[in-house]
Amino acid sequence: MTGSRHDPPIGTELRGSDRRAVSFVRPYRRIGELNAVERSKLQRHPYEAIGAVIDVYARAGASAIAEVPGEVERLKWAGIYPQRQGGDAFMLRVKVPGGRLTAAQAREVGVVAEVFGEGPDDSPVFGNGYADLTTRQDVQVHWVRIGDVPRIWERFDKVGLTTVQACGDSARNVLCCPVSGVDPGEAFDALPVAVAISDFFTGNREYANLPRKFKMSVTGCLEDCAQAEINDIGLWPARASDGAVGFNLLVGGGLSDGERMASDVDVFVAPEHAVEVCRAVAQLYGELGNREHRGLARMRYLVEELGPEGFRGELAARSRVPLPPAGEELTRHYRGDHVGVHPQRGDGLFTVGCAVPVGRMTGIELVEAARLAETYGDGTVRLGTDQNFVLAGVPEDRLDDLLGEDLVRRYSPFPGPFERGVVACTGSEFCRFAVVETKERAVRLARRLDAELGPDGGFGPDGGFGPDGGISGTTGHPGGPVPPDRGIVRLHLSGCSASCAQPQIADIGLRGATAERGDRLVEAVDVGVGGSLGPDAAFGDWVDGGRPVDELAESLVRLVRRYRQERRPGEPLAAWARRTPATAVRAALDGVQDELAEPREGRR
Repeated sequence: MTGSRHDPPIGTELRGSDRRAVSFVRPYRRIGELNAVERSKLQRHPYEAIGAVIDVYARAGASAIAEVPGEVERLKWAGIYPQRQGGDAFMLRVKVPGGRLTAAQAREVGVVAEVFGEGPDDSPVFGNGYADLTTRQDVQVHWVRIGDVPRIWERFDKVGLTTVQACGDSARNVLCCPVSGVDPGEAFDALPVAVAISDFFTGNREYANLPRKFKMSVTGCLEDCAQAEINDIGLWPARASDGAVGFNLLVGGGLSDGERMASDVDVFVAPEHAVEVCRAVAQLYGELGNREHRGLARMRYLVEELGPEGFRGELAARSRVPLPPAGEELTRHYRGDHVGVHPQRGDGLFTVGCAVPVGRMTGIELVEAARLAETYGDGTVRLGTDQNFVLAGVPEDRLDDLLGEDLVRRYSPFPGPFERGVVACTGSEFCRFAVVETKERAVRLARRLDAELGPDGGFGPDGGFGPDGGISGTTGHPGGPVPPDRGIVRLHLSGCSASCAQPQIADIGLRGATAERGDRLVEAVDVGVGGSLGPDAAFGDWVDGGRPVDELAESLVRLVRRYRQERRPGEPLAAWARRTPATAVRAALDGVQDELAEPREGRR
């Protein structure tokens, strides 16, 4: 199947060789027998499933998919996952490079969620016809019927959106800072680079068959909000020895089981060479990655095997551009979100970051966000990696009117620390791998914690961070020169060990589990503390396992109160957790009055 933007109408061009195997893999590096998914991809290129949706499945129904071996897996390249309910119920993921939606695009996604994403029952928290903003700046719509997908694709095509390669063993959505281009402190606007990289890979047959998913982050932001260290490729800002500004290259980061911080491989990447360097990394991964064992197929295991120097050598052999040594890192600290009202580049203009607890909005609310973007801002709705959205280009004299709008009051730029920091994956509501429900539970948990601990998290009138409290005035609105996410408590709930909610980088990370209570199994979580990214990046430590979810709220209230009692001036929860023995953290969760052991500096 060949195609263009309108043939078939899928929002992108499918291009490259029609050969079934990627051309640069001759042969695959093989240690043993290829796994079943790899064999399936060789028998039928995953892109063929895209045409089959239009030509066959939309007419014959979902049952026809099962008649083609391996086709459920191939549908991921079309951005389609079956829901755990089975039958004709699918999740459709929309790819949004850098998280940048035009108002027309945001409106279209909202219409699709409202019209095509209605489930059989209303959620008591979210209602129906909703969309999920994800930690990769995508948007997901649930309860989609396979017969409606071609019509949805046609609608998306008209506004420049696609679902192609939003899933599957291929290049996923490319991350970027949501306020790229308007952030007054950024090194440079990296969004055009992120979009160019996305454009190269999306729809490209030659690079669509990789050993596993392939995640990239590209940013010129100095605050690491695009999470470079936990991506297969992280391009973050640096200054070369000649003064040129570009990126340093990190490779091999990731979460799930076997989490790993990305390695610096001593390469400076000029913005004009970024596409080629990413292409060469994909070639290296495609040729040398593990295709025998799905659990070991992620690129981080290849980087671990080769080592940074070995990986650099293999990359140099494949790159068509020189690889100069790394430059001076420019990242200052980790900023987890852009919630709040902040001055942007441009006289008298502001960004307004709205907190959407766990990222779930109704389709009608997305349509309303598009209206607000056009009425008050620059016409863009910008998605962050924190499941929130930002409106940019708002004149100072329009701020009060925007802040008075119902949608902005509902998704406030000034939330409590838990509602601001709560993140949750899809959970057992839709995901076949999750063992606990996440979205409704996480929202209720965050709201309860904010209610019990106060709107400032119980840290006192200054947030516990001195006279500014991490919130400085700008025309009477929060946001300012003090790092604007101080006081936030990042609470991430993932339904299983796949870590889609990124619990390892949270102040408090929760991972779905089960626990025995008498003669029955109940939903539970493992509890981790102390995760963060940036210059002092570290994964959280799992300090407690199998805590029943019914006990969780009380446990976390006790934990935060102990942190509040023992923190040093200006110390965030993650830093306190790292210097506090795991036994003391567990005692706080249990409400046990232990004698605090001598705190350790650094990691436990």
